[in-house]
Amino acid sequence: MQSVKYFKFKALLLNDHWLSNAYVGVDINGNVAYLSATPPSAGFSVDVVDGFALPGFQNAHSHAFQYAMAGLAENHPAGTRDDFWSWREAMYQCALSVDPEQAEAIATMLYSEMVRHGYTHVAEFHYLHHDKDGGHYSNMAEMGARMVAAAKTACIKITLVPVFYQKGTFGQDPQPRQRRFISKSVDEYFKLFEASKEVIKYYDGASIAFSIHSLRAVDFNDIVTTVESMPADLPFHIHVAEQKKEVKDCFDHCGQRPMQWLLNNLPANERFHLVHSTHLDDDELGRLAKSGARVVLCPSTEGNLGDGIFRMKEYVKLGGRWSIGTDSHIGINPLEEFRMIDYRQRLVTNERNTFDGDAAHYMINEEVQSGRKAMGISAGNNFEIGLPFDALVIDAKAPLLSSTSIHNLTSTIVYSADTNYSLGTIVNGNWIVKRNRHIASQSIRTQFQSAVSQINNR
Repeated sequence: MQSVKYFKFKALLLNDHWLSNAYVGVDINGNVAYLSATPPSAGFSVDVVDGFALPGFQNAHSHAFQYAMAGLAENHPAGTRDDFWSWREAMYQCALSVDPEQAEAIATMLYSEMVRHGYTHVAEFHYLHHDKDGGHYSNMAEMGARMVAAAKTACIKITLVPVFYQKGTFGQDPQPRQRRFISKSVDEYFKLFEASKEVIKYYDGASIAFSIHSLRAVDFNDIVTTVESMPADLPFHIHVAEQKKEVKDCFDHCGQRPMQWLLNNLPANERFHLVHSTHLDDDELGRLAKSGARVVLCPSTEGNLGDGIFRMKEYVKLGGRWSIGTDSHIGINPLEEFRMIDYRQRLVTNERNTFDGDAAHYMINEEVQSGRKAMGISAGNNFEIGLPFDALVIDAKAPLLSSTSIHNLTSTIVYSADTNYSLGTIVNGNWIVKRNRHIASQSIRTQFQSAVSQINNR
């Protein structure tokens, strides 16, 4: 019995070029053991795939429970104002509705859909910690354990990011509707974090990071203490400057804008992953790019919430780094996220060259490299010996691709493809999705449908 199984793809996307007629050998641990345009020696069976292999995408920002409310906050009666802050009230109602079993079923459905769209790793920015009355479960990380269990069932890797959420807004006590989120002190958050470290032990595909929800959600001194106390090798995630009101409220509270305060008071570097970062002035944008910290953009959610448009074109020219997330999961397709990132810049600049050179190849590389940093794993090449073999495979027979040259292949996929172009998704060398069907889709859907019927919010 051969200890390495082999695939042959029509081409495979490396960091700087397509490897045509790509042979990939995968060992029993799911890691790449062979990568070449030359076939392995005779005697080995090969799974010949008429497709193009892209690296599995990294979803660097997820609130899994919010998937249960996707599409439910889009009714806007005449004469009313609807924005992020009113949407948040609907989110609170959803957060107060789900029990652990339902949360797991929702997350499993969501994560399986992520895999179907080509994500192979998710950072779960997890703040739904407590029971419906705000009390602690016997296991403080019960809800985090449910996220890990969901990821295991869906066959997606997960970085659990337990979130420190303490305040209602700048300097104010939390609202009753936030009771499931709250850690009252640094010590209480540290206990939650330690409990979360225990639950990731039950899944080989799980790891951990840490987070402050936002500057408005934790006392400033406690933010500094938390960041200084955590291991220096762990990724740190935080929402920052998402909304204009947030920027104004922060300035009124401390005399500094959110990103300004963060850069002045925290040691921002490449382990910092700053979600949204929508409203930055020139000085903040330059300092952020220079710091090495990464921005996590969530274009479909940011558009849905009316957040605003991140200054991507300027940021990239300053050397800024970034990844993507699906946040509230109003959209889950990474290719659509890429298109929204680029097209928004085209609309505000009236120019088409948001990025220099091959924009599609650049966006894939940057998302994968910075996304892996957000997960706390080695960036490496898109595919590399010793790294897990995770891939989204695109059908080489798709109409627009069947006669497209290698030179135009990446841009044709990124700017024109949808899920109908997908042959499937491979995680750790195993087909988890084929032709848009997850290997566990029937049971996952049944449990999800039961959960949402019980919640009765749709």
